[in-house]
Formats: sequence, C-alpha cells, structure tokens
Amino acid sequence: MVDLVFLFALVLALIFGFWTGFTDAAYTTATIIATKAVKTNQAIVLSAIGALVGMTLFGSAVAVTIGTGIIVPGYASGEVLIATLMGVLIFDVIVSWVYALPISETHVLIGGLIGAGIAAGGVEIIQVEGIVNKIIIPLLTSPFIALIVAYFLTSVIIRAFSKYSASKMNKRFKRLQILSSFLFAVTDATNDAQKVMGVITMLLLYYGAISEFIVPFWVIIASYIVITSGIVFGGWRIVKTMATKITRLRPYQGFSGDLASSVILGAAALGGAPVSSTHVANGTLLGVGLTRGTKAVKWGTMRNIIWAWIISAPLSAVFAYVLYHLIIIFI
Repeated sequence: MVDLVFLFALVLALIFGFWTGFTDAAYTTATIIATKAVKTNQAIVLSAIGALVGMTLFGSAVAVTIGTGIIVPGYASGEVLIATLMGVLIFDVIVSWVYALPISETHVLIGGLIGAGIAAGGVEIIQVEGIVNKIIIPLLTSPFIALIVAYFLTSVIIRAFSKYSASKMNKRFKRLQILSSFLFAVTDATNDAQKVMGVITMLLLYYGAISEFIVPFWVIIASYIVITSGIVFGGWRIVKTMATKITRLRPYQGFSGDLASSVILGAAALGGAPVSSTHVANGTLLGVGLTRGTKAVKWGTMRNIIWAWIISAPLSAVFAYVLYHLIIIFI
C-alpha cells in the first residue's frame, strides 16, 4: 500500500509539472504573440527550447527551498503530497482554465504544502522563518520590482529611439524580442521545473530512496520534460488574457517586459527564491503599459488577476487540509 501511495504521489507531481507548463505558455509567449514578432507555433517552439536550455544553466536552489524550507521534510509523506497536489490541481484547473485567469502555481503549491502539513503534523512543522525570508518577501516584492524595472527599461528605450519612426523602431525590436522571449522562457522554466524537482525529491527522501536532499539527475530530466510538454500544449485562453486584456503592446514594450522578467526570474532561481512567474510577468506588463499613461492599462482585468492571487494560497491550503483528512480515512 505504501508503494501505491508513493507511485500515486509521484504521478501527481509529474501531472502538476505538466499543468504548470501548460499554463506557463501564457507567460513566455504572450508578448511575442501579441506583437506578432513570430507566428504562434514558432513562439511555442521557442518557449519549449528555452525550457530545455534552462535545465543546463541553473542549479537546484529553488528545489531545496521548496523541499526543505516550507514543512519539516520528515512529514513529507505520500499522503501529505497527494493532498497538496490534489488541492493545487483542483484550484488551479478551476481558476486558470474555467475562468482563464493567470494564477500563480507557486502560491497554490506553497499554500497546499502548508495546509496538508498542518493537517499531518500541526502548526509546529511549518518552517515560518524560511517561508517569510525565502518565499513571502520575494513573492510580495517581485511584482513591484518587475514593474519598476520594466517601466525604467521601456522609458530608456523610448528616449534612446525618439528620433526613429514608429515603424522602423518596431521592426528592429521585433527581432530583439525573439531573443528576450527566449531568455524569459529559459529562466521561467528553470524556476518552475525546480518546484516539481523539490516535491519529487521530498517524496524520495521520505521513503528512503535517497539519504539526503540532493536532486537526482533523472528527477531533473523528468521535471523539465513535463514542463516542456505542458508548454507545447499550452493554455491559449490564458495567453489571450495576458496578450490582449492587460495592455496593448508594441515590440519594444514586449522586449522590455520579457527582458525584465528574465533578469528577475534568473536572479531568483540562483538565489533559491521560488517567485511567481505570474507576478513577474504581470508586473512587467503593467510597467511597460504605464509608460503610455494609466489609461493604457486595463485595470478591470488587473483587479480580477490580483483577486485570484490573493485567494489562491489560502484556498489551496484549505483544499489540501481537507483532502488530507479524507485521504487518511481510506489509506
């Protein structure tokens, strides 16, 4: 029975990775699709290749934070992780697919781990200091940093190219945007794949398959494969929200937003901070939009997205808490 629990938890972790990539197609391809720098299929291929490249450039600092910095590893049983991942997937599918809102998988995963962890071992197994320093502070500050960086970068570009005609400027930045979108895909995928790596390694450590928290090579490969597969089959309803319902984009703005996102996500991955790609991407879109004034941003869409962020962690924690108590009845 333990083996079945272990295998089911492992399969759920891989499904979560696929779903993360599925919804993340919106973040890594939205701007380049919105500006028509490349065709839709080309954007997906570019994003998928970027995801695989990310595997070779970054370590596993984010995976360590997920695996050891939220709940005490000794409580990361199959039941806890099943409850976590089921709670995450239920909430994620409802909000991101049914309502087409780009919510944060980081939020729902952390909320799920906390909820299931409390159900299994009480509040004392929650690593409050690590959560605050490594997770909450980066999560709260990253969208504002993204907004500022994107706004500043876009403003610099506008001034530097003020003598160029709009058509000439857009033509140049359509080419540059291919590079910035690729860099965004690289850094986004490594941040998200490491969350899957962290969950699977927690599971392996609990069941004695490994003796210390070191991510096995096959886990790295499997995590990137499921993330990339999800990107290939990406959620186009969410792409539409990101690409058309926040602000109208030009190629120079798409370049600025993607470049700003890649810098922030890359730094977070190296520092072991599991920040939200959703927060960062929306922050940069807001930043580039504000360079044309507050009326250039569709605030109604942003309000809906922000509400989805606010409720995601608490609701996924509640789902996971309840699911854990239901699961242990039958196992």
